[in-house]
Amino acid sequence: MKSNLRRLIKAVIIALLIAEPYPAISQIKWIETTNMKPWAERQARFTNLSDNKIDATILLDQKEQIVDGFGACFNELGWTALSVLDDKNRDNIIKNLFDPENGLKLNICRMPIGANDYARDYYSLNDSAGDFEMKYFSIARDKEMLIPYIKEAMKYRPDLKIWGSPWTPPYWMKTNNHYACSPSATNGLANELKGKEDVTQFRMQPDYLNSYAKYFIEYIQAYRREGINIMGIHVQNEMNSCQNFPSCIWTAKDLGVFIGKYLGPAVNSSVHGVQIWYGTYERPSVGKIDTIMQDPLSSKYIDGISFQWAGKQAIPGVHLKYPGLKLMQSETECGYGSNDWESAEYTFSLMKLYFENGISVYSFWNSILDESGKSMWGWKQNSMITVNSKTKEISYNPEFYLLKHFSYFIQPGARKLKTSGNNAEVLAFINPDKSLVVIIENKEEGARITNLQIGKRLLSVELQPHSFNTFKITGELGPSF
Repeated sequence: MKSNLRRLIKAVIIALLIAEPYPAISQIKWIETTNMKPWAERQARFTNLSDNKIDATILLDQKEQIVDGFGACFNELGWTALSVLDDKNRDNIIKNLFDPENGLKLNICRMPIGANDYARDYYSLNDSAGDFEMKYFSIARDKEMLIPYIKEAMKYRPDLKIWGSPWTPPYWMKTNNHYACSPSATNGLANELKGKEDVTQFRMQPDYLNSYAKYFIEYIQAYRREGINIMGIHVQNEMNSCQNFPSCIWTAKDLGVFIGKYLGPAVNSSVHGVQIWYGTYERPSVGKIDTIMQDPLSSKYIDGISFQWAGKQAIPGVHLKYPGLKLMQSETECGYGSNDWESAEYTFSLMKLYFENGISVYSFWNSILDESGKSMWGWKQNSMITVNSKTKEISYNPEFYLLKHFSYFIQPGARKLKTSGNNAEVLAFINPDKSLVVIIENKEEGARITNLQIGKRLLSVELQPHSFNTFKITGELGPSF
């Protein structure tokens, strides 16, 4: 009896020593979206590595930047679109965007400081010319639409983080005394007052600079009194772009003067917990960022840099040159109102590019628009959700589901993982709770077998044509996990 027991114990010990050192996966959740069938659950399982061709390898021991979250922008015309709905349907949309359990789980969102191209019309928070002391500063206009919009979101996300950016300073602080930079039939700006890139439109005299810094402080404090904690300001939307909607050209040198001598000291002395970001940056040049980051006066106040549009061409160089600097994608490219699958596939390519180059936040632009999709200045753009103002029909567009493939699964504090191999349409993240998130696109016309090596196991799946796929994997994958 004793000898049999000893043999049994010996056999168990040997089995444990030679067993696969990476225990079985406890769960794989696979969600697939196609244009015809969004958010469908499918089945997948791991197998042992074989001679199959490996399309991509998830490098579990090579952790990259921390992901802080996902967001979109609160715009007046978004609230206008929502306002045609009854309370139940409006609340359901807000829940689908912000609910931290079952929605998109948006947690870091943008808002305009004054008018942007999706405001009802032009305004700033102080249109009283010459009011350098900001006696007539007011957020009364924001209380009509933007603040109710944000507070509806905060019902589901009380910890929602908000950052603001102006599209333009108050008109009277600009050299052309106008909200726009470029003339159009809709804005009444005279042709001779058109701005020019690399020529600052802000009045660079000390009284204007001091007053504009105070304008930001008043904004932060006024919103905090409303129970909305502004966590950051991005000093100028697209500071190089001369637009027919609210806009203002700044050179990097002059914006550095404003940040280093006026805004930075004002924020440090008057409000706490507010970050200053250089952005939103929309040019391919790294040199303009060097002007800010290599200036000892302005750089000490910069907490990060935000990029959009052509800024995507600068971000690889910036990430390489300033590896410890926080980076953000601040506005996904908005298309032309098609809201189609092709737009979503293009946005996936943007998300891949930005995450591969170090961003911590990815921001969509309009969450909600009516069926026209038009700004007050006539540009028809995409939105994640469309509300038909006549029929009250609600449509969730492909980009809504694309973002959900990321934001629903990737937790704040996740780390991006490096991947290798021939399949370029793969992104991987490791969550604080140790779950692994792998996102794969198949943009081909036919189904595709994809083999992923994860630790010592193989995930072999057949991806539907033109599909987004997310795999959430829980369980032990090895010591580097």
